[in-house]
Amino acid sequence: MSVQEYFSLVFTDYTLRTITMGTAILGVVCGMLGSFAVLRKQSLLGDAISHAALPGIVIAFLITGAKNSNTLLVGALISGLIGTFWIRGIVKNTHLKSDTALGLILSLFFGFGMLLLTFVQKMPNAQQAGLDKYLFGQAATLVESDVMLMAVVMGISLLVLIIFWKEFKLQHFDPDYSKSLGFNTYFLDVVMTSLIVLAIVIGLQTVGVVLMSAMLLAPAAAARQWTNNLGIMIFLAALFGAMSGIFGTAISATSNNLSTGPVIVLIAAAIVVISFIFSPGRGLLFKEIRHWKNRNDLQLHKTLYFMYEIAKTHRDISHPHHVRILNDFQGYTRNSLKNLEVREYITIEGAMWSMTQKGYEKAMNLYNQQENLND
Repeated sequence: MSVQEYFSLVFTDYTLRTITMGTAILGVVCGMLGSFAVLRKQSLLGDAISHAALPGIVIAFLITGAKNSNTLLVGALISGLIGTFWIRGIVKNTHLKSDTALGLILSLFFGFGMLLLTFVQKMPNAQQAGLDKYLFGQAATLVESDVMLMAVVMGISLLVLIIFWKEFKLQHFDPDYSKSLGFNTYFLDVVMTSLIVLAIVIGLQTVGVVLMSAMLLAPAAAARQWTNNLGIMIFLAALFGAMSGIFGTAISATSNNLSTGPVIVLIAAAIVVISFIFSPGRGLLFKEIRHWKNRNDLQLHKTLYFMYEIAKTHRDISHPHHVRILNDFQGYTRNSLKNLEVREYITIEGAMWSMTQKGYEKAMNLYNQQENLND
């Protein structure tokens, strides 16, 4: 099946429609909430929470003996919240930094989860088959109830962001000022962290424990390259997340033996790379272009200033001078003269150049700026 055939079937085929809607909604939720994680400089939080959810999934299975997705996700939610608040407790009550606490909880919970998973897989219980899909995700198992749950979480997240928009925005950019205004920063932090945990938990079935943090952070990291406005960043992150889900699902569905979760993450990573290179504000390409342009302008200004020093010794600033007089200036090039002529700073006739009034005034401004800097 080609990609074109996939998009023609996505509205009629139940499986394709369900998976596509699920991954798109997951991308939107992760993009919105991941923006706050990126701005809070808590990029590892998503990794820690997703790994901390694994023992909860296995324990929920051991208690119920059934592989019901809703039950397993409740276990993942409880385990993820416990891991999150343990991280907060370690940072608050010890001298350890947040990155150390995140690494400790990630390793501890994931190691415990893998131990339990190994134990469960050796049990003579046919129900345990496929439990390890939560490690890397299996989007093909999504059903309409899963998509509805994702849609509910998206609605709740959007509603909370709208209600507490001013508080979240102020807290993330100036927490001290937020405290001085009387905002309950602890409550806001708990609400945002709980939403992030919830978003990660609903994505485990699709993307998996190992890759979920990338799904949370990649769209937000890409969006950050394009804007300084929080609202626009969240919109772009949601858009990039949805695109990753849709195109990742399409590529996976049209190819054999390609897992949906890893492909979605690779699409998100490609969007990040494109954003890092081509975004106008922070992109490497435009940054290099601006650097080249600034270097060029500096070279022109130095040449113009040197010509100004020559021209001001004459009463008539348009007095012609031979080009070879510029040979003593190390920065002079033929290309510089052409650019100065294009900007109408000088005129060239044969081997003679003369400064225009516009060029003289520009050079005088450069001279005055230099004097002010020296003062």
